[in-house]
Amino acid sequence: MRTPKVAVVILNWNGMQHLQQFMPSVVASTYPNLDVVVGDNASTDGSVAFLRDTYPTVRIIENDENYGFTGGYNRVLTQVEADYYVLLNTDVEVTPNWIEPIIALMESDERIAAAGPKLKSYHQKTHFEYAGAAGGFMDHFGYLFCRGRIFDVLEEDKGQYDTQSEVFWVSGAALFIRKELWDASGGLDETFFAHMEEIDLCWRLKNMGYKIMYSPASTVYHVGGGTLNAESPFKTYLNFRNNLLMLKNNLPFWRAFWVIGIRFWLDLLALLKFLLEGKGKNAWAISKAHQNFARRLFWKTKGEGRKIKRSGWQNLTGYYARSIVWDFFAGKKKKFSELDRKAFR
Repeated sequence: MRTPKVAVVILNWNGMQHLQQFMPSVVASTYPNLDVVVGDNASTDGSVAFLRDTYPTVRIIENDENYGFTGGYNRVLTQVEADYYVLLNTDVEVTPNWIEPIIALMESDERIAAAGPKLKSYHQKTHFEYAGAAGGFMDHFGYLFCRGRIFDVLEEDKGQYDTQSEVFWVSGAALFIRKELWDASGGLDETFFAHMEEIDLCWRLKNMGYKIMYSPASTVYHVGGGTLNAESPFKTYLNFRNNLLMLKNNLPFWRAFWVIGIRFWLDLLALLKFLLEGKGKNAWAISKAHQNFARRLFWKTKGEGRKIKRSGWQNLTGYYARSIVWDFFAGKKKKFSELDRKAFR
């Protein structure tokens, strides 16, 4: 029986503390045909020296500067040969046998392009973690949520989402992807720099007709917020700008035109909310996000992900044909299980 080659690729930038804490769980992985690779984005904290001294079997690929999550991975993965890549954050603790069930799942169906494990909180291990929980979904206006996490409400994991299933996206904190489809899709869009770039990639793969899967048979624990904390204006800027970029990249033209128009008004409400809360820098970050997005409507940058012809959506599974904002705030639906099941595609 064939044992595919798997490369776990960790992108690092000044993350020595996380490497010290979580690398032992990664190198203890039991998958028999495995390479562990660390791509370094020109760290200045001694990360590379630490890895060379402590983990001589781990391959290190050094970038000449910090290219962000997107540019960093794009450059590193051109130098890695494997059947499957696993993009893994530095702040993730993996568990025994975390690789095997997902590779078995992907091997069972060649239409599965990417997959992810159950993502739980490192600091509260009974609960799901914000970045991916039990698989990601998207609503009618491009807002993102997960089974186990809607906005900032995190559910306790009681086995309620232990069904293997197709989803809209999986988290870049622990993303399994076929190497051939990474290449065919163009990799990560470097205009994103960081945040939502993996969702853009998952959507691109879906528009190519492939599946994105969630596997509860694998669990990892994610710290989250390791590079930018939730209150960071730069993170606010990236989240708002990149969400608009993702819609532009993947929706058919006229639907993108309509949805993005509505999103500008909804984002304005978020800006006003920040102002009322005394968070002027975050409000200004939304304004800057809109300005940057408007400029990018008319030009393409080097490193922008390959565009798939947007004649229509090829795979709608994981799309929620309602407003999660309305259901959450007006409908008081705080859990995924409370949402309208008939609205899911």
